[in-house]
Amino acid sequence: MRSSVRSTIPALVACALVAGSLHAAPAPGPGSASRDTTGGPGYHVVHTYQLGGEGGWDYLSLDTATNRLFIGRNDRIMVVDPEQGKVLGEVPGFQRAHGVAFDYAAGKGFATSGADSTVIGFDMASLSVTSRTSVNVDDDAILFDPATRHVFTFNGDAHTASVVDPVSAKRLGTIDLGAKPEFGVTDGQGHVYVNLESTSQMAEIDASAMKVVRKWPLAPCESPSGLAIDVAHHVLFSGCHNQVMAMSDAVAGKVVASVSIGRGVDACRFDPDAGLAFASTGDGAITVVREESPTRFTVVQTVKTQEGARTMELDPRTHRLYTVTAEFGPMPAAQPGQRRRRPILPGSFRLLVLER
Repeated sequence: MRSSVRSTIPALVACALVAGSLHAAPAPGPGSASRDTTGGPGYHVVHTYQLGGEGGWDYLSLDTATNRLFIGRNDRIMVVDPEQGKVLGEVPGFQRAHGVAFDYAAGKGFATSGADSTVIGFDMASLSVTSRTSVNVDDDAILFDPATRHVFTFNGDAHTASVVDPVSAKRLGTIDLGAKPEFGVTDGQGHVYVNLESTSQMAEIDASAMKVVRKWPLAPCESPSGLAIDVAHHVLFSGCHNQVMAMSDAVAGKVVASVSIGRGVDACRFDPDAGLAFASTGDGAITVVREESPTRFTVVQTVKTQEGARTMELDPRTHRLYTVTAEFGPMPAAQPGQRRRRPILPGSFRLLVLER
């Protein structure tokens, strides 16, 4: 992720300006909510919860067993009750926190700490840290593969994936990807797929053999970031920085369709019951795409959220969408050798809940 919304860090990236009536005045404090009154067809923002807390952010991951939302917040993982908009606790000890993955059978969570190249394991009940595993530099996205029962991290600067045993917390191997990876997904049948941002390709990994078995180009997609999968129909949805979502046939290994999305994509999700794919973009929108068939796709809605809301999560049971952002100050003056970013206003970090 990249930026203060992928947390003002480098990006998994998510489109347009928010409806002023939703955010004209922030709620008075953490856990307080405002109710959307605009309504309208399709998805729309129904709650805005002020969570507060300092620092940027990255991925959102939903623990579906207990309905808790885990959010990477630079030096910690923030744990939130998305129903009430309340902070339940934190997992500490990170240096640039990114993604979270869950091994429900073991009762453990695993999260990437990119600046010190570490995977931090924690007890899902108590949130206490249980392990630290060294992996390759710049570990970012992460997933748990149920077929092998292994954790995979995708390491941007190293151009690799690391494989970790969640039981022993030992690193089992390293997979050379040959390019900079972004988000990854699993089909649960031994195949892991990952966007290669620097070469605009998709890589397929044999999870058991821990090796890349093929790659294919994602054109017209450039610089893919967010990724989602329709497991039943073997469709991959890549959100790309040139404002395109590219759909791949994972069996044939080729792009079969594409649609336009917003600017600054950082997350994609797929709802199998509704047949809808989503791309969240930092210009303040979520693009909703209907899968008409495994080769035909239609944009059915562009939902206004808020500037900076480029990461996202889906609850597959309720069909709710979650995204986060904050308020930003003016752009600072240019400094030699430094990248300029608008500062996050203190206490303005918030959770947006969307429903149909």
